[in-house]
Amino acid sequence: MILDAQPDMEVVGEAQDGKEALRMVAELRPDVILMDIRMPEMDGLETTRRIVIDENAPRVLMLTTFDMNEYVYEAMKSGASGFLLKDVKPEQLADAVRTVAAGDALLAPAITRRLIEEFVRRPPPGTNAPPELETLTERELEVLKLIAKGLSNEEIAKQLFVSMATVKTHITHILMKLQLRDRVQAVVLAYESGLVQPGG
Repeated sequence: MILDAQPDMEVVGEAQDGKEALRMVAELRPDVILMDIRMPEMDGLETTRRIVIDENAPRVLMLTTFDMNEYVYEAMKSGASGFLLKDVKPEQLADAVRTVAAGDALLAPAITRRLIEEFVRRPPPGTNAPPELETLTERELEVLKLIAKGLSNEEIAKQLFVSMATVKTHITHILMKLQLRDRVQAVVLAYESGLVQPGG
């Protein structure tokens, strides 16, 4: 109801579970999917993994609750582009869909920081460092570390004393060089490669 009421949005379908979602995605080709992590038949994580395999896959926005945030890291790895808490305000929900539809990733700072502190300890740091990391400039590495700490573009710009446009350019270069889809994947890579340590 919230999304259908937006002048620039159309809800093209609703699925009861992951299997139905996969069928509907193939048929309806939506721009954005609002995905619940807990679903019968096939959960939101597995459904997302299967959806994002396609090169022109829709963006996936995950709905989660704080008591389930151990799933968020897995959801990041599965290819979701954003995370929202289920108690999000209606206007924030609509804005989140727009953000993700525009190709940006959406990580609520509260989710990012809590997730990082508690759950990214699992992979042993430094075991998955891709050689592409060496192609980043010092400034790009700096920006990647700040993204991984949950800072927004605006906060990064303030911290580095540069413009928002400059930050966006750096992020574009980082994603291109590391062959990543969005900043969510950049956060995962930064921690798994040991570039950033939880609590650091």
